[in-house]
Amino acid sequence: MKLAKWRKDMLLNKSTARQQSACQTGSLLKTIKKSGLFLLLLSIPIAGLVLANSDNKPELILSAKAKVPTTQEEVKLSFAPVVREAAPAVVNVYVRHKIVRKQFESPLLRDPFFRHFFGNKFRGNKKRMKNSLGSGVILRPNGIVVTNYHVIKGGENGDIKVALQDKREFTAHIILQDEETDLAILKINNTRNEKFPFLRFSNSDDLNVGDLVLAIGNPFGVGQTVTSGIISALARTQVGRADFQSFIQTDAAINPGNSGGALVDLHGNLVGINTAIYSRSGGSNGIGFAIPSNMVRLVVNSALKGKKVTRPWFGAKLQPLTPDLARTIGLDRPSGALLTSVYSASPAQIAGLKSGDVIQMVGGHKVDDPRSFHYRFATMEIGGTAELTIFRNGQTLKKNITLIAAPYTPPPNIKNLRGNHPLSGARIANLSPGLSDEIDVDDVEGVVITNVIPRSYAAGVGFRKKDIIVSLNNTPILSVRELQARVNFEHRVWRIEIKRGKRILRLVLPGN
Repeated sequence: MKLAKWRKDMLLNKSTARQQSACQTGSLLKTIKKSGLFLLLLSIPIAGLVLANSDNKPELILSAKAKVPTTQEEVKLSFAPVVREAAPAVVNVYVRHKIVRKQFESPLLRDPFFRHFFGNKFRGNKKRMKNSLGSGVILRPNGIVVTNYHVIKGGENGDIKVALQDKREFTAHIILQDEETDLAILKINNTRNEKFPFLRFSNSDDLNVGDLVLAIGNPFGVGQTVTSGIISALARTQVGRADFQSFIQTDAAINPGNSGGALVDLHGNLVGINTAIYSRSGGSNGIGFAIPSNMVRLVVNSALKGKKVTRPWFGAKLQPLTPDLARTIGLDRPSGALLTSVYSASPAQIAGLKSGDVIQMVGGHKVDDPRSFHYRFATMEIGGTAELTIFRNGQTLKKNITLIAAPYTPPPNIKNLRGNHPLSGARIANLSPGLSDEIDVDDVEGVVITNVIPRSYAAGVGFRKKDIIVSLNNTPILSVRELQARVNFEHRVWRIEIKRGKRILRLVLPGN
């Protein structure tokens, strides 16, 4: 009886302990669920989770198998599918053209006796062939290729060849060159109407620092090469020469020969054209620059329409903000472009912009400085409007500006100056908003030198292309006609004031 009773008590105790353990387990799960740890536990791959009772015996077992990789793609990450898609559209560009090399001409050549024995062997300039190598990207199945301007510079009268990844070679010709953006558009001479592999554009405004990219090109002429990296910076504006150049910076290895090659995203779409590197040795230091695809698209569309690249006219002068200027204006940081002057009857004036306004955004994109503004403005299509966000007197305002081409008013009236005066040999033109944009000068009024004939009087004095003639013998010069009339008078002394960049130079030269 006692033994039977002891067994009955033991079974009862075990049952009670099991019920208590179950209640404790239920309370624990409710607590975990309320605290948010329940989802965390389920999200972790675990071999098993054991909740034990007071007797250290398994009471509740949650089992989940960890996922084992079953394919090569799950074992390792590979860019091979992207490369297979994009690489065939990246080509090598070979340019061969003649250049004239100036040689020293000895005064002895003026002696007929010397020439009798030596002829003209040492006379004149020497011609030689120059070869350049770069990369390019096919953007249309009919053979439209984009590359850098500096790759094909001087090749207008030379031979241009395009070599595809599959070893086929074609001749090509230039249909558009835009030195300001360092882009050139070629057309493959496709006599058989073949269809070529091509890349599609991606929206470069969607890029973020840290995005993975691939650079495809022909570095050092060794053959097509692919390197990988990330976007390390965006909107780099202190690299190029023109105001509207804004580069994508990447740490993907880019070397000489990569110029004109493709920078692609992991979908195999074009996000930029590789164009420059920062290097002290000539090799890659992990800082490369690419022209954004949105700027490339603008140049390509202009080429396909048979037009030169035309950019919207803003009609105002800008300067960067300094910390002191920002504090004076009421901004907590020096970000934006400060208007210093607005041209009469320009789109900026019509939109209601004033000197002292700070442009902070263009079309929803942030503006850091004048160069980033000009880039954003230059990539917009003529014919529409753009919304500007400006800061004025402590308030943020929205202004809509019309996107129109810069007018050539007054007409250039280009003239070559001749005669016995310091400007003889200079080609001059009336400045206008259109001509100012074309030759990249700030002023839109006055008379500018567009070219200087070598070895002329003007070249000897030191006049240069883009010099603006401000005054002649203390008389302001406002037109080509006025300057032509005044240089024909004889003067004992020539006092000429010119503007070169942001400097004013004053020359005093002897007259007749």
